[in-house]
Amino acid sequence: MLAKVLLSLFLWLRFAAGQDTPEPGAQPPISSAEGDLLFLLDSSASVSHYEFSKVKEFMWDLLHPFTFGPRDVQTSIIHISTTPTMEFPFDQHLSSGTVRKAIRDTRQLMGDTNTGKALSFTKEKLFSGEAGARPDVPKVLVWVTDGFSTDDISEPMQLLKDMGVTVFIVSTGRGNFLELSAAASQPSDKHLHFVDVDDLPIITKELRDGILEEISPVQVLISDSGPHSFHVSWAPVLDSVASYQVLYGPLPGNSVKVLQVDGRHNSTVVEHLAPNTTYLVTVTAIYRSGKEKSLSAKACTQEEGSGVRHLRFEEVGANSLRASWDPAQGAVRGYRVRCRRHSGRSSALSVAAQVHSVLLNDLPSGSRGRVCVQPVYTNQPGRRLCRSVHRQPATEAQGYRHRERDRLL
Repeated sequence: MLAKVLLSLFLWLRFAAGQDTPEPGAQPPISSAEGDLLFLLDSSASVSHYEFSKVKEFMWDLLHPFTFGPRDVQTSIIHISTTPTMEFPFDQHLSSGTVRKAIRDTRQLMGDTNTGKALSFTKEKLFSGEAGARPDVPKVLVWVTDGFSTDDISEPMQLLKDMGVTVFIVSTGRGNFLELSAAASQPSDKHLHFVDVDDLPIITKELRDGILEEISPVQVLISDSGPHSFHVSWAPVLDSVASYQVLYGPLPGNSVKVLQVDGRHNSTVVEHLAPNTTYLVTVTAIYRSGKEKSLSAKACTQEEGSGVRHLRFEEVGANSLRASWDPAQGAVRGYRVRCRRHSGRSSALSVAAQVHSVLLNDLPSGSRGRVCVQPVYTNQPGRRLCRSVHRQPATEAQGYRHRERDRLL
């Protein structure tokens, strides 16, 4: 008994000093995930101080790879005791460092194990703007328990699940398997864990992946759009995902095509598309558990020949150049011209579709710069054409010489 007390004191001193657990360097940061994650922490007298400190270590190990913020993950803790108590609201700690300190500073309240009351309190706070909870983001509850409760949990837990909350349960005691299995979200084998308090690290990655299934992916990104293709990407890549389905079709319309992507990848190129067309793209993650989750985005292909051609320069004064170009094809609405000077200010301007040249000032002899011209269409900009300019000092040459290289972006 004395040895266990001394071990508990040693672990607590390490945790309070910020040396509780080495940072797992192999675990990359998790961004592009958004949700309100609430821990229901058994803080009653039925839990020993040693167990309470181990559970706090587990909570931090579970959380530390996440990115915290108003558009990322927010977390909170509610104590199970005689009276439920919120340790801190969701929007109070929005960085990894402050979340870690808040967990480290959490103190056990003791008292009775009134889990049912704590669940009713949880329902109130998970959907309360005053507690920092956000509307329209996934809600996840992680209940860490020794398996004992002095009041009924079935009704308040069902209300939470009916409101869309995903419930994970970690039992560090024997507990009632049937009661806990019914309380956890289904399938229970994915949402219910029985583990000794000293073996909590064994389930950390599995539980974290389960949480990520509920709050990821949060966005589909479209890039590198051309007349007949675009690039689709999403994040993050999870071990729990077996494959992805990418569905795409023109808007308006009922024609849909499907691409299958291996679960180890998070991007693909969609090809053989019609130019100047808006597409609806839906990415569906198919988890090994059989669960599916989808997210959609719109993508626009460019018009044919949507880049400018033959960008050239003409000296018109000691400090000025005229940039001119051949018009881009299609229904151009205008052009954007940007001049980036190596020293001095950069400038940008927009001109009408019928204008194919502009005067660039503040380019004296000896100066360097880069000029880009980009056509603008109804749906999106076209491809830019950029060229570098180097005006030699007037003593070396009258006029200027320029070094140029065409590059389509």
